[in-house]
Amino acid sequence: MPQLQFVVEGGHRLHGTVRPAGNKNAALPIVASALLTDQPVLLDNVPRIRDVETLVDLVRSVGAEAEWTGRNTLRIEARVVRPADLDPALCAKIRASILLAGPLLARCGEVTLPPPGGDVIGRRRVDTHFLAFERLGATFEVGERFVLRAPRLVGADILLDEPSVTGTENALCAAVAARGTTILRNAASEPHVQDHCRMLVAMGARIEGIGTNTLTIHGGAPLGGCTHAIGPDHIEVGSFVGLAAVTRSALRIADAGVEHLRMVRMGFERLGVHTEVDGADLVVPADQSLRIQNDLGGAVPKLEDQPWPAFPADLMSIAIVTATQCEGLILMHEKMFESRMFFVDKLVAMGARIVLCDPHRVLVSGPSELRGATVESPDIRAGMAMVLAACAARGRSVINNVGQIERGYERIDERLRALGAKIERVER
Repeated sequence: MPQLQFVVEGGHRLHGTVRPAGNKNAALPIVASALLTDQPVLLDNVPRIRDVETLVDLVRSVGAEAEWTGRNTLRIEARVVRPADLDPALCAKIRASILLAGPLLARCGEVTLPPPGGDVIGRRRVDTHFLAFERLGATFEVGERFVLRAPRLVGADILLDEPSVTGTENALCAAVAARGTTILRNAASEPHVQDHCRMLVAMGARIEGIGTNTLTIHGGAPLGGCTHAIGPDHIEVGSFVGLAAVTRSALRIADAGVEHLRMVRMGFERLGVHTEVDGADLVVPADQSLRIQNDLGGAVPKLEDQPWPAFPADLMSIAIVTATQCEGLILMHEKMFESRMFFVDKLVAMGARIVLCDPHRVLVSGPSELRGATVESPDIRAGMAMVLAACAARGRSVINNVGQIERGYERIDERLRALGAKIERVER
């Protein structure tokens, strides 16, 4: 099969307005949650990306009807759902296959699930999901496949052992179907988790504490169909902020979901990247000084990720590339995934001054002049980071394995060309 590449001619200024796609990490649990009802669910602003397309194929494989009625509009009707063995090949493509566990357990009382796939960025445990299901009355077997059974789900007081996003979303789907009240403590509260909660409420669920780390779910009520529009992807917004900074460009990010961007903006401010809110839009001015802000007393600053509302882990790769174009020294600390930093060798080959301290930390000294190179896209976010580096670099870059990028960014080459980037999608 032909391999897809991005060929990028760097060093060009960008300009104009870009609109973020619907949030990938909201779309995935929301699509899975459509299985909770036998009535039609109409979803708008769904990103048309590979991960979503794969999950839609899995939804169809268990008996549901799923039809794209518009470019980004998806209609799902799960009148009949069966607890079928999910296709291991499809599950291996995406981490989000695990999100079918909660809805299928709630709807069918059992599910057999192959281990999920997704980005290779370190160990991504599923223990949190199964411990939550167990507290709600399910039993499980772990082997080559995961087998879960729950003839009846009953509400419980659950303390998650980590604020896992997908663990929270799976527990929510089981809890809305459980008889009685569930209190979900140490829950994730990212914008996409909030969006998922709002969709469940539109279906008839009763959920209190949305946006906090303690969710109270009054379960057992019948769920119906709904119409729901998925909110903007704050990770895409952060990617466009970094792109504007490294190309010294002025960009307007329309309908950016600014209410969720305070920590993202603070993180980029530490790198010397200023942004402005204009109504519902976020504006990045051109020709910024890009000077890293030292800590008090002139100490070397640190940018670190943590669960929401801290700086998002999915923006760490973007922030590292941005830091290579900023004046000063900064320690970047990736706390959540022990393999996510290993892409920096590709930046070093392009001329970046980066020291990999250990699997979780890099020291970046900038600015450095990047030069074009042939590189690989190791995962979704590092792949997009390589696009930023290529746009900032002098000369021509070739980015291989762009299928990884397209798992999370819809038509990114077309959208960047509309801003003036010199990027082409070609077959090798």
